[in-house]
Amino acid sequence: MPIYGLKVHNLGQTSYYSGSSDLKQGDSVLIEDDQGLTLALVTSGPCEDIPGVDKQSLPGILRQADSEDVQTGKDNAKLAHEAMTFCRRCIGERELDMKLVDVEVFFDRSKLIFYFTAPARIDFRDLVKDLVREYHARIELRQIGVRHETQMVGATGNCGMVCCCRRYLRKFAPVTIRMAKEQNLFLNPAKISGICGRLLCCLSYEQDNYDHFHAQCPRLGKKYQTSRGNMKVLRANMFRSSVSVLTENNEELELNLDEWQALAPRRPENPACERQFVREHGPAGLHDEADALLVVSVTPETMNAQYDADKPPHGHNATKPD
Repeated sequence: MPIYGLKVHNLGQTSYYSGSSDLKQGDSVLIEDDQGLTLALVTSGPCEDIPGVDKQSLPGILRQADSEDVQTGKDNAKLAHEAMTFCRRCIGERELDMKLVDVEVFFDRSKLIFYFTAPARIDFRDLVKDLVREYHARIELRQIGVRHETQMVGATGNCGMVCCCRRYLRKFAPVTIRMAKEQNLFLNPAKISGICGRLLCCLSYEQDNYDHFHAQCPRLGKKYQTSRGNMKVLRANMFRSSVSVLTENNEELELNLDEWQALAPRRPENPACERQFVREHGPAGLHDEADALLVVSVTPETMNAQYDADKPPHGHNATKPD
């Protein structure tokens, strides 16, 4: 049977299912997943084979959705909009410090998921009671991070394009300030932060190239002994795959990495520094840190105190933000 790419949500990942050959892109189908019977949209296919996908282990599409199933999906979308309005009113009446982002309704309306952001943990037990009385279904309040909020709401980034998380990103890669430093960017929060207030996701796009370049590049600001005398490394240019060095004659040269390696560079030895280190720390100070032992003392009292600090208040049903 051919393979189809399906999406349950517009912002969800593409999942692959096998089905009959009469389906085409844009068709609505019914599948069985963790949420039970679910309405999905065909986004790609039919394909006979997809690299990295085991055709034999793929789940199957139950059937193509009929007009009644499509209407149920529209009714669920309307219910989600009404539930969001009702929940926001309840949040305002109870003066809860939380922001409702989106509402998801299961196909059979057996469960409603309310996505929200909050600066801290919220005691929303009374809010859950209000929602259960109103909709007579299982209610889940799920706390999300600001990145996922931007993904759900959508916005325009500093580049003038729709945010990457809204257009095509489905998983968030870790982004650190080290990436901005290694890419020689100005550490201005307004320039390297996205709409969500976190570091730009696009900082991670070229990080593998920078890591590969810096692994072969000498350390900036350090002096090296070469076959052409002592040289000091001034700058590095990843796009030109080159380094700029200062010779003993105060002459600045730009060398590509192959030319730099051909000079057989090595760091100058300094026995005086090693002798000073031995006098201050003793011979044992020269041993590898891996030989050291870490000793941690834990008592039942400290464990219980830590557990009580980490345990959420009674009645919480929210997950921690990513």
